[in-house]
Amino acid sequence: MTLPSNLNKLFKPKSLAVIGVSLSNPFNPANVIYNKNRLRFSTKTYCVNPKGGSIYGQKMYTSISQIPDKIALAVISTKADFVPNILLECVAKGVSGAVVISGGFNESGREDLEEKIREISLKNNFPVVGPNCLGIFSPPHADTFFLPSERLITIKNGNVSLISQSGGILVDMMIKLTQEGVGISKAVSVGNKAVLDETAMLQYLKKDPETEVIGIYLEGFRAQRGRVFINEVNSSEKPIVIIKSGKTPGGSRAVSSHTAAIAGDYRTFSEIVKASKCFEVTNESELVSYCEVLSAYPKARVQKTCIITASGGHGAIASDGCYNAGIDIPAVPDEDQKELAQRLNDGIKPIASLSNPIDLTGSALDEDFIVTVEFFIKKKYIDCIMLLLLPYLPGITSDIGARIAEVVGIYKKPIVAYIPHVDKYGIFIEGFENNGIPVAHSVEGAVYMAAAIKGADFETGRH
Repeated sequence: MTLPSNLNKLFKPKSLAVIGVSLSNPFNPANVIYNKNRLRFSTKTYCVNPKGGSIYGQKMYTSISQIPDKIALAVISTKADFVPNILLECVAKGVSGAVVISGGFNESGREDLEEKIREISLKNNFPVVGPNCLGIFSPPHADTFFLPSERLITIKNGNVSLISQSGGILVDMMIKLTQEGVGISKAVSVGNKAVLDETAMLQYLKKDPETEVIGIYLEGFRAQRGRVFINEVNSSEKPIVIIKSGKTPGGSRAVSSHTAAIAGDYRTFSEIVKASKCFEVTNESELVSYCEVLSAYPKARVQKTCIITASGGHGAIASDGCYNAGIDIPAVPDEDQKELAQRLNDGIKPIASLSNPIDLTGSALDEDFIVTVEFFIKKKYIDCIMLLLLPYLPGITSDIGARIAEVVGIYKKPIVAYIPHVDKYGIFIEGFENNGIPVAHSVEGAVYMAAAIKGADFETGRH
């Protein structure tokens, strides 16, 4: 593949043409894309339909060649049979690249049409995303997802970028990350990946200064591309988190019918990934937790974790999870337990358990948590704090997140928190997340976060 690795004109176009806008159907994918970009994004946007005319008070051009301005990105949403000729028009116009939203290619048995896309692209050094995809989400420049803005939540801007073969999975990941307070830099659905695949996107995002963490949903590779992908992973200085489908015979069939991907032998894939520098996770919740904590601490290296809670049961569950994840929970020396006890409020001194996990009991106050976090964050035998917070306790206030963040800011060690995901506790969650501390909404999620930064080393390997 000789296409350029710098895809800035796809992700940051100064002008965009949507081809296939309907004069009669406002819910047509091309219409949704055109309206969204024209009204909500900074890129100059044009619409194309062979019949011409006007729509929404804007001129409809009969072809991309008729647009008087230079076009950086073409978004094509027409019948599959029309796509090759439209691509040739784009090449002749000097367009920098295209996103083909249209389906009806390899996934429907039309290998001939998809091969034409590939031939046109490679012959003319013309990058193409898709076909059969949602394409590119890159605010404030472009959003080629044919999903009305009012149907989605507002995506927070941040440092996590996502690559996915499935558009639906991609949107799910974006929503779940946003709900966890994690910001998205860029997202791309590659679909059938006739030309640009996850490897090409990874090459670009590795060099993207706005991306710190890369999450990937993978179904399978085109022939000869798996090894290239792993080589790109191993040369990355940024953490990469992968979730793969097609692990079972039924999953492999679903992958093939969805994007015509080759799922391959999962056991072999998994063994190769374990030897690489990326993280393989098993479900979306784990992927969200990994991306969340890595977005906060992309370069963290931890081995020894202290669990601080107000509930012995939560501490026990977290300890079991940490043991299964290979996370070290060091015992606290007797002299340190005695010293810490003297700093706690008189009501919990005789009942708190300070051996790790630290159980401050349901009578703990903000000050007890803050004192305990600061006590252990200074210790050389602790390099990560897992704080399991129960905001329904009477002595806890909504200031606790910001106050603990002050301690973390001084000592520069990572902390992950657990708070139940209930609307009335949002003010507690925001106190942590607004100050850069990732919050899980299950104890299992907090363990996932600790596991993500456990001994991570992106220069010499994962473990």
